[in-house]
Amino acid sequence: MLFAETTFGDVVLWTLTFFFFFMWIWVFISCISDLFRDHQESGVSKVLWTIFLVFFPILGPLVYLLVRGKGMAERSMKQQAAVQQQFDDYVRQTAGSGPSAADELAKLADLKASGAISEDDYQKMKAKVVG
Repeated sequence: MLFAETTFGDVVLWTLTFFFFFMWIWVFISCISDLFRDHQESGVSKVLWTIFLVFFPILGPLVYLLVRGKGMAERSMKQQAAVQQQFDDYVRQTAGSGPSAADELAKLADLKASGAISEDDYQKMKAKVVG
């Protein structure tokens, strides 16, 4: 009856251990991905950092965050800005660049009907919209 012998403290301790283990995995993967995302770092430097991170699994990510944490944040922000720009470009391209010619002609017709523009102005603006 292993379950009957488990106390609340054991469950809390196991949960905290589980949480910190996965938090460490997340930090470790973030350090490795940042290392290879940095195009200004030399290949030798990347190899040395990787060896340090792998052979010193507890100390390695902490030292990496202390030494390269500011640059890590800057590279992350730059990547997020690039992704946002790509998304904005995609939305603009998909949605179109503005109102259609039919919408413009309808607005011109409304302006002409209300007397805001003359027949000559209407014809000039219509020519610009159409072609």
